Amino acid sequence: MNDFLYWCKHTLLNLPVLASEHGKSVDDLIVYVHALMAVLFVGWFGYFLYALFRFRRSRHPKADYIGVKGHVSNYLEGGVALVEAILLIGFAVPLWAKVAAYPPAEKDSTSIYVLGRQFNWNGHYAGPDGKMGQQDSALSSASDPFGVDRKNDPDAKDDVIVQGNFVVPVNKPVILRISSLDVIHSFAIRSMRICQDATPGFSVATWFTPTKAGKYKIACAQLCGNGHYSMGAVLEVVSQQEYDRWLADAAKKATAGSVSYE
Repeated sequence: MNDFLYWCKHTLLNLPVLASEHGKSVDDLIVYVHALMAVLFVGWFGYFLYALFRFRRSRHPKADYIGVKGHVSNYLEGGVALVEAILLIGFAVPLWAKVAAYPPAEKDSTSIYVLGRQFNWNGHYAGPDGKMGQQDSALSSASDPFGVDRKNDPDAKDDVIVQGNFVVPVNKPVILRISSLDVIHSFAIRSMRICQDATPGFSVATWFTPTKAGKYKIACAQLCGNGHYSMGAVLEVVSQQEYDRWLADAAKKATAGSVSYE
């Protein structure tokens, strides 16, 4: 069964590489829904061909105004509804409950503010002190659209701002608080099986746990303007030690005022 599911996911449906903890449940549901659709397609198309032959004009020159007297079609419809209910209640609802559940505690996670704008993705990390600095829109700039208040907030001194390249540790929950500076965007990482709209004026949290080190594409899944094509970014998943070194180095550059944002 596992081999068959693997073949369906990676050969038949050609799903992208899976690199998140909850992603297997998403892929399983995709396979089951496609299997149901395939059965319905074959069944209903077969019945359509049967009806064309069975009720052809040469055999029934006059219309039958009474119609079918049996209940087979009712049983078939009930069976389809039952399978759909099983998929919804047995798979989709539990999966959504898991994905949409309250994220893990901040102290056990990597927390990032994500801001979409025409046409790039920006991230705000707490520095090595683990404390996220205050943001003030009046202080926002091209290099810091969040407006991190480094001057007045001690917690913001070592905060890190990134553009286009996000780094997170493997096997540790990542909490993303996603918003937009201008129009509606949609933050999508296919390999992590997450996609969340970024809406101006709202901050929506989503989370995942990366399970494989590597580099993964980030895209905007919402047409957001003429430069939509350039909304690509990269998520780099590294070991905890590599992440700590990266964060410490980026924080030093931020403190010195020489952060590279690319």
